[in-house]
Amino acid sequence: MPSQSEITEQLAREAEWRRRLNVPAFACGFLYLLSGITISETLKGAPTVGLLQGIEPALSGVANPAVSPRAAEVKFISHHSLPLIAGSVVAGIAIAGLTLVLLLLVDATRFRRPESWRLARPLVLFGGIAVALVSIGHQVISALLTHKFVVGHDFSGHAVELALTKGTANVVSDYLDLLAGFALAAGMIVAMLGAMRVGLVVRWVGVLGIIVGVLIFLPIGGATLEIVPAFWLVVMGMLYGGRWPGGDPPAWTTGEARPWPSRADQRAARDAGGDAALAGAGAGGGAGAVPALGGANGTSSSGKRRRKRGARK
Repeated sequence: MPSQSEITEQLAREAEWRRRLNVPAFACGFLYLLSGITISETLKGAPTVGLLQGIEPALSGVANPAVSPRAAEVKFISHHSLPLIAGSVVAGIAIAGLTLVLLLLVDATRFRRPESWRLARPLVLFGGIAVALVSIGHQVISALLTHKFVVGHDFSGHAVELALTKGTANVVSDYLDLLAGFALAAGMIVAMLGAMRVGLVVRWVGVLGIIVGVLIFLPIGGATLEIVPAFWLVVMGMLYGGRWPGGDPPAWTTGEARPWPSRADQRAARDAGGDAALAGAGAGGGAGAVPALGGANGTSSSGKRRRKRGARK
């Protein structure tokens, strides 16, 4: 158990970091959403190759056409590489902010529960930095390869695949992106489970954070679901800024684990408190009797129930 002085020092550090991170968390939420909109709107105008267009050369008796039907797609990406890179840079900044938010949660959780998984912090740190850098690097590589395609003389299907998917640089960046995304997602899921366990976040915020980790690893839904990580960051900005409805969760102010009771626990506590008050009243009460559930005026809920029963009689 940490001493009172250690708890005081820890709470002071956490308060300072929360003060530093609350505005960046808000901003990174909007930046993450902006990055998704920028990239999706840019790619919306990209030419698409349908099934008939793809097999048209083969139907004409040309197995390997000199100009692939997808050549226009590569040229489009090359000509719009600047907004794509800009969108990735904005996303990288947002991921960096998300990483800092998670690191504070991991450290605060570990202080309150020392047996928490030690690898959560390195996973979040490595995964967050790697995801931010790889997302930017992938777009830079794509810009270079597509530009090389445009200024070259080979527009065949093989050249298209090298520019978009099968080039060595593309393959390496894809594997790095997969590894980084897995590390960040695993670290985030563990961090949110731990934060819920010690009471640093309410359950729905923790569950939402777990969903965000899954979406980072499996970016399903495109730009539409990118509002989920953006919303989570804004929510964490509210929490870190001391703007949480009803005040900070008790774990932030006590420096100790204060898990949120389930509805069943709350019901059991209310029932147990009511029974204790009735038992005290039946024994005659007295100056030492303390109501288990008192309102603002000091009247117990069990007393109210007795008066209601008396009125009905």
